[in-house]
Amino acid sequence: MIPSKSITIVGGGLAGLTAGIGLRQRGVPVTIWEAGNYPRHRVCGEFISGRGQDVLIRLGLNSLFEHAGAVLADTVVFSTLHRTFPVHRTPRSALCLSRYAMDALLAAEFRRLGGELRVSSRWAGPGFEEGVLRATGRRPQPAEKGWRWFGLKVHARGVRLTADLEMHVASGGYVGVGVTSGGAVNVCGLFRRRAGAADTAAGGLELLRGKPGSVLWQRLGNAVFEPDTFCSVAGLSLSPRRASGQGDFSVGDSVTMTPPVTGNGMSMAFESAELALDPLTAWSRGVVSWEQAQKAVAGRCDRVFGRRLFWARVLQWLVLVGAPRSGPFTMALNSDWIWQRMFRKTR
Repeated sequence: MIPSKSITIVGGGLAGLTAGIGLRQRGVPVTIWEAGNYPRHRVCGEFISGRGQDVLIRLGLNSLFEHAGAVLADTVVFSTLHRTFPVHRTPRSALCLSRYAMDALLAAEFRRLGGELRVSSRWAGPGFEEGVLRATGRRPQPAEKGWRWFGLKVHARGVRLTADLEMHVASGGYVGVGVTSGGAVNVCGLFRRRAGAADTAAGGLELLRGKPGSVLWQRLGNAVFEPDTFCSVAGLSLSPRRASGQGDFSVGDSVTMTPPVTGNGMSMAFESAELALDPLTAWSRGVVSWEQAQKAVAGRCDRVFGRRLFWARVLQWLVLVGAPRSGPFTMALNSDWIWQRMFRKTR
């Protein structure tokens, strides 16, 4: 029997670790290079909603999440600065777990399966050549149409929610406040500033707390933020990319990012990793070429995510542009039928 060829994964986030676990379950030799370490806090909604949950079940990871303290989210409510809309029930419960716990348990499972995980180590290779899978996360973009997008996240205690996930929207940004593991709530926001403006991390906690007098401010007025959980990320791009138009073999945010307002980014990371498993295994066993495997995965990602990304952009527009108006945004959030339909289309 010809031994399986080894696969190198650059990036040990959700997509990289999930791909590594799936490949090890199939007996493929895998090495993951991760520049950071575990456990760690990441800017993340900590909200797994949609088909990504099915990936966890098929890979046998759902029980690990449950044992780590994952909680379910069944209701969502949107608010503007001074108005709260009706609470909506999600078609399917979302799974919520802190990234601090999630990344660590996935890393431990990968190692348990015999994978080689090199932490605090940057990929030393010349590039993403044959046998190297890119899972490095978002591709930084300093500015997009004159704006710099950045994300902030912190855990808080002493917060009483009206729904499992509250989305607070304002002109040019939004903050999600949702249940997570450990009895805290996750406060995660997306904001924008004109290119060339001051440091995006400055005043981060104040941005997350919201404008004085707003619904968000009232919700977090007595909250106790946990400073060690605060983190930020900049250079975000909300414009979707086609996987088939890229030169390297990628999964997760390295393929494309979905607008965070959808709450589907984590799911897409798990899904893209699973979509890559069969072609990568076939390459490892000498059945297909690396180029054939790459094209197969890119085609799958474009077919699975294309329509979802289209509707995600529509939803993003409603939130960032339609929110100050009384038309489409108000109608969508007052109508449970419209809300449910939009929710399903972005999953």
